Amino acid sequence: MSDYQETIIDLLRHGEPVGGRRLRGSQDDPLSDDGWAQMRAAVGDNRPWQKIISSPLKRCSEFAQELVGVDNMPYEEIPGFQEIRFGRWEGMSPEEIMTAFPGELEGYWRDPTTFSPPEGETLDAFIKRVDNHWDDLLVGHRGQHVLLVCHGGVIRAILNQVLEMPLRALWRIEVPFANVSRIRVTHFDDYPTTSNLVFHQPRL
Repeated sequence: MSDYQETIIDLLRHGEPVGGRRLRGSQDDPLSDDGWAQMRAAVGDNRPWQKIISSPLKRCSEFAQELVGVDNMPYEEIPGFQEIRFGRWEGMSPEEIMTAFPGELEGYWRDPTTFSPPEGETLDAFIKRVDNHWDDLLVGHRGQHVLLVCHGGVIRAILNQVLEMPLRALWRIEVPFANVSRIRVTHFDDYPTTSNLVFHQPRL
């Protein structure tokens, strides 16, 4: 008889950082007042988790630590869940990038598998980084309900694996500020593990 277990991972994107919509990558801007409000509204009074994991960047970790302070649950920061590094685009809005570096951002959006941010992280390296830490998370938290507070790119990378999408379509998934995605992973001892996207929406 198979041993059946479910693991639930809620993916919460950070809210709006100070400075509004920009390609931040590893730039460590904190949340704006609106960003704090977005994340609090997304979570509401729900506290179903057994552990909270976060990217160490402030726009994720400061809100995660607020949740931990309220509920005193286990907490861990994992650098591998940081956003993709955008190189010389970091800190710039899309409009600023298109003005300063004509054609670069358009090429990246069209096919990120062949065009990388100059001086930034390649899509292959980013996907491998996130996939490795995602696999470790599932192994280490089997049967638990975990909240992962992270970034739009990281959530897209995880959804890409779960939905088995082509990599070139990665940036076609909309992940608004403070969006919540739930992944259900089923484990059978005698069968391959399966993962499903349960929902992808603005709040729990």
